[in-house]
Amino acid sequence: MNIIWQYLDKRSAAVNALKDYSSMAYILAHTDEEITQVHEDTTTLGSPAFTNMPGGSPNPQSGEMRIITAIDEIDVLRERYRQAKEYMEWFQPAWDSLSEDERYVLEQFYWQEDQNIYTICEHFGIERSSAYNKKNRAVQHLTLLLYGKA
Repeated sequence: MNIIWQYLDKRSAAVNALKDYSSMAYILAHTDEEITQVHEDTTTLGSPAFTNMPGGSPNPQSGEMRIITAIDEIDVLRERYRQAKEYMEWFQPAWDSLSEDERYVLEQFYWQEDQNIYTICEHFGIERSSAYNKKNRAVQHLTLLLYGKA
């Protein structure tokens, strides 16, 4: 076992991975649209602005610079997509291995904007301390599934 695993806060890492899920899902769902938009923006000519002001000397490489900028942006989008896909291949099997109750608790606590513990209490008919214990057990189980035994 690598010594670095001794110093990794696996619980915090699992919580951070859980919080990143919606962002990664969005990236996977919308990257193709974003790349298409960049292609369209690159191939579309801008309309000239008619003003009484002298235009000065236009940059003769402006078209080339726009293409280079678009290529760089597409490379960034593709790399972001690759990382999101890698994340999902790592995270999704662990998420799917959780029980339905564990997924519900984690969704309510980490994915809902209000993070209202009372929603969990009402759903299970338990008190707050039991809801927090249920959340802690779910996080611990997810951590085990993602990183293995401590």
